[in-house]
Amino acid sequence: MHQKLVEFNKNLRAARTDLPLLQAGDVVKVRRKIKEGEKTRIQMFQGMVIAIKGGQSSSPMVTIRKVSSGIGVEIILPLLSSQIDSIELVKRTKARRGKLYFVRTKSAKTIGKKLKEVPFEIGHAGKEVQDIVKEVQAATKAETTEVKAEEAKAE
Repeated sequence: MHQKLVEFNKNLRAARTDLPLLQAGDVVKVRRKIKEGEKTRIQMFQGMVIAIKGGQSSSPMVTIRKVSSGIGVEIILPLLSSQIDSIELVKRTKARRGKLYFVRTKSAKTIGKKLKEVPFEIGHAGKEVQDIVKEVQAATKAETTEVKAEEAKAE
């Protein structure tokens, strides 16, 4: 039974490969699908990831916080929800804790001192290294065909 549950969780997580690997302290843009009556629109929410719960479950929960007009706003979403259209990693910061609940009581100036920005690796930016290698190969192949076409026109 335990093995079946593990396989089920892996299959669910493998279905959404477009999501980046998130950590506490990351600044992300979440595009959510909002249904109003018969119409569906996409709403963007940009904020800091302050907690990720249930990392091994079928759908981990992520808590994202932003300050809008001086008021703190938090959303809690399941990562593998159909409500999420996409998640884009904007900035990665180095946090020394797994859950950043202390951010709720601090000012933006203090948070900037505590959390320093670090460059994030390409593999964690939502694309796997193999995908990037394929894109580079396709771009170089396209460039070589353009050069050959120009040489043929010159002759």
